[in-house]
Amino acid sequence: MGTANLKLVGEEDLLSNNEDYRKAMWVLLYLGTNTHPDMVMSCQFHADVQVNLIKETGMQIPLSQCNEPCAPGYRKAKIEGKPSCCYDCVRCADGEMSNTTDAANCVRCSEYQKSNTGRTECLLKAVNFLSYTDTMGASLTSVAFILFITASVVLRIFVKYWDTPIVKGNNQNLSCLLLISLMLCFLCTLLFIGRPTQICCLLRQVTFGIVFTISVSSVLAKTLTVIIAFNASKPGSKLKKYVGTQLSIVLVIICTLGSSIISAVWMTSHPPFLEADTFLEKDTIILMCNEGSVIFFFCTIGYMGAPAVLSFIAAFLAKDFPDRFNEAKNITFSMLVFCSVWVTFVPAYLSSKGRKMVAVEIFAILSSSAGLLGCIFAPKCYIIFLHPELNTRTF
Repeated sequence: MGTANLKLVGEEDLLSNNEDYRKAMWVLLYLGTNTHPDMVMSCQFHADVQVNLIKETGMQIPLSQCNEPCAPGYRKAKIEGKPSCCYDCVRCADGEMSNTTDAANCVRCSEYQKSNTGRTECLLKAVNFLSYTDTMGASLTSVAFILFITASVVLRIFVKYWDTPIVKGNNQNLSCLLLISLMLCFLCTLLFIGRPTQICCLLRQVTFGIVFTISVSSVLAKTLTVIIAFNASKPGSKLKKYVGTQLSIVLVIICTLGSSIISAVWMTSHPPFLEADTFLEKDTIILMCNEGSVIFFFCTIGYMGAPAVLSFIAAFLAKDFPDRFNEAKNITFSMLVFCSVWVTFVPAYLSSKGRKMVAVEIFAILSSSAGLLGCIFAPKCYIIFLHPELNTRTF
């Protein structure tokens, strides 16, 4: 118990109107209560008179500060030109917190946390990614499945009408290979949707690159088949020995091996990895796949674009062939759609962030694949079902 010892002549001196004496006593109590709050407000005198100043005088103990204490969620801020006991209470900034009274500083939350509304605690940020339950994710998933089913139906039609002239005249094996690769292209977009994992980050670009290369190289092989078939029909042509599927399959294999080599170097030197972006959106963590190397990513896109451009040029030059070789016209238009999609993809991809970047790539894959499916196979299905008289050898 803290006490203050004073020599007095008698008790009446305390209770007299000696103002200087009273001020001295309040200084003692002021220092004591602000240094040790647990001290009892009483005085022990040599005259053995114990007097409680609050009780006797009715005066209040002075405070050592000129404002109320700062509540949790705030911090003290010194007021220029005033004593240190006078300060402002400043609200903690977003992403900071204080859970004590009269906090000198706010504590910053970790990058995976955010402060609550009252700035009194840190909460975990919500995790965000392109999910199957989102409107965008659900829409892209639905489109992918619809296109996959459509390609499956077209493949079933080609198998059913395998021996008809329109199927045989457009290289049955290449047509089936193209349809299967397009089906895989539609399905590979599902690797881009849902909570990303390290395995998905590694697989999705490799799968996309190889499968899409098979599709585009199949179109290039079909274009060369049209050109070779037309020129081989001329008397004395040396291209007759190249008519058939062997050259086409070799071309597809060579193109696919090139894409596989690029993917293998990419995966071994700068593999994609799972990344948590805590700065793109203030209150959420964006889970996304970092491609590891932008150079390898665009090398893959460029490698796919090379046979597409060659197919477009070759098909455009062959577009004036007789009608029975009119697949060149369909290929020309399909490659025009394909190249237009991927040319516009580059600036759209570079200007997008987070989920929108993933959605842009999925849209490019679906739209370009749908362009190949519709432009090349829709005219054939039209003839098979609506004009079967054209699907004869005598036509």
